Amino acid sequence: MPRNQSAAGPRLKAAPRVVARLAARLVAPRELRFAVLVAASVLCIDSATAAECTQPNTPIETDRPDVTNSSIVVPAGSLQNENGIDTSRDHGANIFNGTNSRWRLGIAPCLEVLVDLPSYVTTLRGTGPSGFSDIAPAVKWQLSPVPGKFDLSITAGVALPTGATEVSGPGAQPYLQIPWSIALGGGWELTGMETNFFTPRSDSKYSYETTLVIEKEIAERSFLFVEYVGSFPANGRNNQFINSGGGYRIDDHHQVDFHVAVGLDRDAPNYIFGVGYSFRIDGLLHADRAATRPLQDTPRLNLVTK
Repeated sequence: MPRNQSAAGPRLKAAPRVVARLAARLVAPRELRFAVLVAASVLCIDSATAAECTQPNTPIETDRPDVTNSSIVVPAGSLQNENGIDTSRDHGANIFNGTNSRWRLGIAPCLEVLVDLPSYVTTLRGTGPSGFSDIAPAVKWQLSPVPGKFDLSITAGVALPTGATEVSGPGAQPYLQIPWSIALGGGWELTGMETNFFTPRSDSKYSYETTLVIEKEIAERSFLFVEYVGSFPANGRNNQFINSGGGYRIDDHHQVDFHVAVGLDRDAPNYIFGVGYSFRIDGLLHADRAATRPLQDTPRLNLVTK
C-alpha cells in the first residue's frame, strides 16, 4: 500500500522514549521484564524508520474483523470509525454484544490516538454477564522498518474502570500491543499481534495474547483471512480459537465485514459470529488540509510541484 513520504516532526521523536518509560513502570513482575525490554527497544527506533505513513488517498485499513489490529495508522488529519456486533455461545449461554465501536484519529504522520467505546453485553439465554464494557483510550505509533513490506506498530493504552466488573473485570487495565505485517506478494500477507494485558486487581494479574493471520486480497476491494488467537493468563486456563472471515471495501472510505470463530478448548467460546461496518473521513483537521493542498492551487506563490 502506498505510504506518505513526510517524516514525523522533532516533537514526535520523544514519544517512543516516553511510552517506553511508562511501560517499564507498569510492568513490575520479574517474568515480564523480557517483554518490556523488547517493547522498549522497538520504541527507541528513530522515527526516521517510520517516515512513510498512510496517505489520505489510500484505501481504508481497519483493525477488524480479525482480532489482529492493523500494523499501520490512519492518515494524519483523518477520523476513522469501526463498528460491529457479535453473537456467541459460551459455556451454555447465548451472548450478544455491540457495537464494539473504535474511533481512530490521525494526529500526526505515523501517530494516531484511538478509543474503544463501551460495548453493551447481554445474555440472551442461559447464565452470563450483562452490562457495558470499559472505555479504553490508547496511542498508536507506526514504525514500519520496511514500509509496505514489513510494517510494525506499537500501541499503549488502558481500559478504565467505567463498565460492569462482571464484563470487563476490576480496576484499570493497561496494555501494550505490537501488531506487525509482512507482504508475501501475489496479494498474500502474513500478520500477527503480541499483547500484554496487565490486570493488577484481578487474581491473574497478567495475561499474554498472541495472534497469527494469513490473509489474501481478492480482486481489488475484497479480502479473506484465517486467524489463530491464543490467550495465556499467568493464572488459570488458556483460551484458544480459530477465527476466519473477510471484508469488502465499498469504496476507499467504507468497508463491510464478517467473521466466524470456533473455540479450540473448553475455556474458549463454542462459536462467535459477527458483522461490521467502518468508515473514514479525511481532512478533518485544518492543518492536514493545508499540508495536503497542492501548491499550484495557490498561484500567488508562483510555485509548482514536481
